[in-house]
Amino acid sequence: MAGLNDNPFGEPEIDNPFADPSIQQITRNTTSLQQTLDDYRPFDNDRNVLGNGAGANNQPATLHPSTQSSPPVYNQSGAQFQTNSNGAGGSKPDGMTQISTAELERAQEELERKTRELERREANVMRGANGQPNNWPPLPSFCPVQPCFYHDITLDIPSEFQTTVQRLYKLWTFYALVMAVNILGGLAILIQNGEFRTFGLAIFYAILFTPASFLCWYRPAYKAFKTDSSFNFMMFFFIFSFQALVTTIQTIGFPGSGTCGVITAIEHFSAGWGVVVGLFLMCIAFAYGACAAGNIFMLTKIHQIYRSGGNMSMGKAREEFQNQFMSNSIVRDAASGAARASVQSTFNRY
Repeated sequence: MAGLNDNPFGEPEIDNPFADPSIQQITRNTTSLQQTLDDYRPFDNDRNVLGNGAGANNQPATLHPSTQSSPPVYNQSGAQFQTNSNGAGGSKPDGMTQISTAELERAQEELERKTRELERREANVMRGANGQPNNWPPLPSFCPVQPCFYHDITLDIPSEFQTTVQRLYKLWTFYALVMAVNILGGLAILIQNGEFRTFGLAIFYAILFTPASFLCWYRPAYKAFKTDSSFNFMMFFFIFSFQALVTTIQTIGFPGSGTCGVITAIEHFSAGWGVVVGLFLMCIAFAYGACAAGNIFMLTKIHQIYRSGGNMSMGKAREEFQNQFMSNSIVRDAASGAARASVQSTFNRY
């Protein structure tokens, strides 16, 4: 029979399974797909097609240069770098290094200022926790009267206001010195003319105005700059304006007013020793005039600082006064005592 092996005992003919046309077609398709996967670029903007179309012709994927421009690059100051056609950064604009350095320097200065402010506040907290003793006025240890205040401008006052407070303290010191020299002027008048009024009033004014000026206008200014207190600023402006007026009157020096001003000095010019006394009194008058000019200058200066801070508000000063007034233990005790007495009298009435 045709198609059958005539020798049944011979070796059977073995067919090759991979010679089948369908198997060979699948093998070619698998090889083409593997090559296409190897050449595929997911970030290429051109066609990357698997399977059908161009990928079925066994052609590898081709990488073409992208036509999209790279995003702009900016420096710290907001200026844009110049980029070439490939999107690479070009040369930096002129002055970019200087601007960055200036910004770094300003940032470093700001950081140092905040560090000093933090150290100052920590020192204040530690001083309050440790019970730092008072150091003003500087009196010797054997003196029965001890210092009443703690005074340290470098620790209590912020760095940007230390120069202003130091000038104000020097102005107060100069005014106290002039008040002491005014006593010598009254003594010279007493020796020359036998007039005791000027000498006696000069002593009284020195004893009264020297501590009063420290407590009434210098100390409020010190606390105002220390705690940024609107109430203390208002108190300083009110009292220091009166101080400027008083020093102006003392510069004029009305006869018998207790101060050696211009008019008093002119009256005591006479022959002999009167010229020396008149010149001495005129120097005192000029010193009073310097105090008056310094008072006006510092009043204007501190007022400008206060206005620049944006805290000029009577409402804030009133609120701080109420808080300080009600937080005072003496005031609270007095108020509670008055309330108890009122309630007790009401019950007794009925």
